[in-house]
Amino acid sequence: MNGMTVSNLLIGIGLLLVLAGVAYKYGLLDWFGHLPGDIRYEGDNFVFFAPFGSMILISVLLSLLFWLFNR
Repeated sequence: MNGMTVSNLLIGIGLLLVLAGVAYKYGLLDWFGHLPGDIRYEGDNFVFFAPFGSMILISVLLSLLFWLFNR
């Protein structure tokens, strides 16, 4: 990779992080962690959270997005 593609990659990642931050601030990501398949266990002194359903949904959406861009 040359310097130009690395800089474009870093700019793209930064823009995605800014968009994710704005979406989180305005409550557009409230669904994350509350889908079927997301596991949450709260004990007396312990909390276990595994968002399997949310991660599967994000994986499918990203795979579809990358597939569309590579066509």
